[in-house]
Amino acid sequence: MDARFAQLKTEGHSAFVTFVMSGDPDPETSLAIVKALPQAGADIIEIGMPFTDPMADGPSIQAAGLRALKAGMTLKKTLQLVRSFRESDAATPVVLMGYYNPIYIYGVDKFLDDAKSAGVDGLIIVDLPPEEDSELCLPALKAGLNFIRLATPTTDDKRLPAVLANTSGFVYYVSITGITGAAAADSSAVGAAVARIKRHTALPVCVGFGIRTPETARAIAAHADGAVVGTALVDALRASLDSEGRATSKTVSAVADLAAALARGVRGAQQAAE
Repeated sequence: MDARFAQLKTEGHSAFVTFVMSGDPDPETSLAIVKALPQAGADIIEIGMPFTDPMADGPSIQAAGLRALKAGMTLKKTLQLVRSFRESDAATPVVLMGYYNPIYIYGVDKFLDDAKSAGVDGLIIVDLPPEEDSELCLPALKAGLNFIRLATPTTDDKRLPAVLANTSGFVYYVSITGITGAAAADSSAVGAAVARIKRHTALPVCVGFGIRTPETARAIAAHADGAVVGTALVDALRASLDSEGRATSKTVSAVADLAAALARGVRGAQQAAE
């Protein structure tokens, strides 16, 4: 993770971070999509761990998780997906994003061992606040995994130090108040928020929620160290499925083509600044 951000800094552009749901719409297609993302321009890949009660996710990502669960995806199979991806890509950082319940059931120590050996670089667990760092955050850091924390528009200067205390890799700034896919990001407000967070940390700040188009990605990347896109990619996948919700010959390219357009938007932010 640190090496990737250092590389991007020398190249002079922000990170393009993609989110896709593990196992959506089926394990084989999901792996093909993840493999296609770096070539499409993804600098970091977030992979969702399907869960039945994804409280921070909007309808699109909830539906993606349900499709994955219906296709038989499990946490163990998600780790296998990462392992399979690593057979051909040792460089692209992979972050698992999701909720604590499946990890707790899997067993924290076993999960961390298996995640590390599979090639996972970091975790984003949206329902574990700093007060619960002993549950997973501190063991993850000890195991050599980044623990990436979310900051939101309601995270004030009093709360921010607690949020940042054991954060590593990058800070994920949620640009809107609410669930994923609910609104469009406001680049001017994001700029002020990123500047405020950077007064408290030297970590890169990546911005997600509400980025759907290359134009928005470009505007956000001008203010942040990275732009995170999830719902738009998941929606592109869903639109490519057949009437039974199964993958078609267009599914992988639908996601990869949109990712490539968004990546050009992120890189265009640097060109616009020059």
